[in-house]
Amino acid sequence: MGWRNVIITQHAKLSYSMNMMLVQTADGINQIPIEDINLVLISTTQAVITSALINKLIQNQSKLIFVDEKDSPVAETVGYYPNNRNLTRIVGQFNWDQSRVEQLWTKIVQAKISNQIAVLNNYQLPSQSVEQELDQLELNDQTNREAAAARKYFMILFGDDFVRRNSDAINAALDYGYAILLSAFNREIDMAGYLTYLGIHHHSDANEFNLASDLMEPFRPFIDYWVKANESITELTPNIKYGLVELLSLEINFAGKKTLLSNAISKYVRNCMNFLDGKTDQIRIEMGISNEVPSRALNDNV
Repeated sequence: MGWRNVIITQHAKLSYSMNMMLVQTADGINQIPIEDINLVLISTTQAVITSALINKLIQNQSKLIFVDEKDSPVAETVGYYPNNRNLTRIVGQFNWDQSRVEQLWTKIVQAKISNQIAVLNNYQLPSQSVEQELDQLELNDQTNREAAAARKYFMILFGDDFVRRNSDAINAALDYGYAILLSAFNREIDMAGYLTYLGIHHHSDANEFNLASDLMEPFRPFIDYWVKANESITELTPNIKYGLVELLSLEINFAGKKTLLSNAISKYVRNCMNFLDGKTDQIRIEMGISNEVPSRALNDNV
């Protein structure tokens, strides 16, 4: 697995040669070892990429994300043939025990709301109303406390006038961060050999990433946490995009240890899959903000 996040923001040609990704711009040519690359975000519609490079990135299990003319992520690469995908695993996914599915979704919602409360507490904002929703959580969240908590949470975090679906800079930053997060989860699910479109709670025919949409929920507050710290933004600038991508290298507390967010996602996805497959009867989702600036990330911005 690579460790470098590469962001392309200007007119460029991306090609492959001798195990290197070549990025040619008006300023010259940059070379980056393919094996070092975790993610390539083509944050412009003025870039050209060769099929040879796309092929090598997929073989390296590097995620490639494209944006539209509004700079919003709209597509990503998903390899057809993970080395560890097999019929037994896919059949198992279609037949996950319903009681385990319900238990896991309950844990996911519990962790998400708990992390939302932690974000509010970090910014010394009132969290009692969100805590009340957590107290009312039932098995499989049958009364949809997740949605009720989210409505209260966002209004407390960003103000009473904040509407999650509005077209403004805050929502644009949130959506951008969530898209990067979703891509990271898709990668881990795909690498583990499971189908991304078969979820445990989300079941939309229009969403081929239902499972990632389910599993990522407890991690969304990390995006909220960062956007709140930068809520004075008026537009989705390159620096904001860099910061949101760099969040994958945020140091967090996970399962009692400090680790990078990207590493926590890997461990968390494996834990969830093992529980759903019946390989373990215990599932604990414990994570939190360590209040430290990412220090071990190396992001290449072209």
